Amino acid sequence: MGGRSRGAALLASGAGLDAVSGAQGEAAAAAAAGGGDLLGGGQLPGLRIDAVTPWLADHVGLSPPLRFQRISGGRSNLTFKVADVEGRTRALRRPPVSGVLPSAHDMGREYRVCRALRGTAVPAPEALAFCDDPKVTGAPFWVMDFIEGQVVRDELTASRLFDPSQRRALGLAVVDTLADIHAVDLDAVGLRDLGRGEDYVGRQLRRWHRQWEQFRIRPLPILQETHDVLVDAAPPPGEITLVHGDYRLANVLVSLTGEIRAVLDWELCTLGDPLADLGLTLAYWNEPDDELQPLGSAPTSALGFPSRRDVLARYAKRTGRDVSKAAFYLALGYWKLAVVLEGVHTRERSGAYGDQRHTDEDPFPPVTEDLATAALRVCADPQLL
Repeated sequence: MGGRSRGAALLASGAGLDAVSGAQGEAAAAAAAGGGDLLGGGQLPGLRIDAVTPWLADHVGLSPPLRFQRISGGRSNLTFKVADVEGRTRALRRPPVSGVLPSAHDMGREYRVCRALRGTAVPAPEALAFCDDPKVTGAPFWVMDFIEGQVVRDELTASRLFDPSQRRALGLAVVDTLADIHAVDLDAVGLRDLGRGEDYVGRQLRRWHRQWEQFRIRPLPILQETHDVLVDAAPPPGEITLVHGDYRLANVLVSLTGEIRAVLDWELCTLGDPLADLGLTLAYWNEPDDELQPLGSAPTSALGFPSRRDVLARYAKRTGRDVSKAAFYLALGYWKLAVVLEGVHTRERSGAYGDQRHTDEDPFPPVTEDLATAALRVCADPQLL
């Protein structure tokens, strides 16, 4: 395949089903995201430092003056590292300043989920405080403990940081952590009312089809065809568990020894079908010899990572679930990513992201059709998984 679209690069580099995602991590991530560093007064995009500083002092015990460093941003949720004069660090997370999707960037949901997961087997950031007063910094935000670690966004990073045996161990740990998410006792952690849960696949198909209809600006029959095939092929509703909603290697924070330190980006978390969560993970999980890599150089393309079939076998062993319909859930994941990328390209043309680098005359990149085609192929021949 030829060059990637900016939207595909966005997904491959860390954005996800909300068309974006944030990441805690090393200072290098700040440079990659165009981050900034500010001490004391002044402004960073997305922060009203004069207002947020006393709030942080009152609610999480930081001692001014505070130093702020943006470590993710752009179209993603903005994440800032905050350090005080005593060397204590926290992370502050808020929605992007433009291009906000109505159903995405739910800071209150992220805060609630991470707070509920404290003490479980799931390595979530420790949620410290939440603010829903827009006067403080322009939007709801929440504060968590800052965790040092690496965000493994692409094949180059995976190859640079880990040897093949470490990559295999990391890949299996990613699967095991997904199994742990799906094993959370909803009643014990107080998340039984987080979402409806029932008919999750049907609701996902309706939700993302509705999103597409709202922003559609060109004919795209293959996206409609894929939707219709998925509606007809959908398995009956099954088990209801906690689901992350955008689970993949780029959404976990990893130590230099390959251990998972935290799962990030919980704003799409809800109750639903755990196999749909698994299917989306598989959609992101490229293998080295894949002919089609519409999202570019995924970290799992590096030699040593388990194959998709290895992922399925590991998940089935850990959970005891029947994964015989995994091809359908993979196809659903491809289709959802296609809808998201089509939305990204459409919003680029509208200037919703604050730039005008694309015009109506620019051709649409082929990645949307590529993903929809991949979904149809997997539906027609599950052995392609």
